[in-house]
Amino acid sequence: MTAAVKIAPSILSADFGALAREVEDATAAGADYIHVDVMDGHFVPNLTIGPIVVEAVRRATHLPLDVHLMISEPARYVEAFAEAGADIIGIHVEVDEDLADTLARIRRLGKKAAITLSPQTGPEAIEPLLEAVDQVLVMSVNPGFGGQKFLPAVLHKIERLRKRIDARGLSVDIEVDGGISEENAGQVARAGANVLVAGAAIFGHADRKARVELLRRVASEASLPR
Repeated sequence: MTAAVKIAPSILSADFGALAREVEDATAAGADYIHVDVMDGHFVPNLTIGPIVVEAVRRATHLPLDVHLMISEPARYVEAFAEAGADIIGIHVEVDEDLADTLARIRRLGKKAAITLSPQTGPEAIEPLLEAVDQVLVMSVNPGFGGQKFLPAVLHKIERLRKRIDARGLSVDIEVDGGISEENAGQVARAGANVLVAGAAIFGHADRKARVELLRRVASEASLPR
């Protein structure tokens, strides 16, 4: 059964020159999480932020920080991001050589563990790990840059994951990141996702509260039993 829909504004689309104010604005707008994309210029062709910026975001909000590590060798850095204030730490199935150990380390640090699938990766890649995670992040764009268009092909992947999670009776969130807007939020929620990451769809508008409410309403209405 799909849980209540959560909205996670992505700071990748925020104004980094006024980052604290942007995060405070998203918090006041009624967001559930703040989503932080960490890119290393190696696993993905872009370079973003490190633990110091996560510390700054932590000071600007009481909301859970959902930190998505798009980096090679994430096991080397989970402690640093945990200490910086991350509440959820996500690693990619495509890069870690010992996923089970890294996920267990994240949980031992008192954080929620998430596993991420790029668009080309099927749900079978994480089948043995579902009991070891609190969240599965499905990328609906190719990881590395904001502002890309949503890939509708991931909807079937979300449906398959939701069926497998529910069949095992697990309490695992399905998060979707990439090109989320009011046009597709309903489809994503109907497929079984309950955490929606949105960048430009929130930070690209002056009234962030209205945008958060719109996305949540569209997604929640679509996920109601029919």
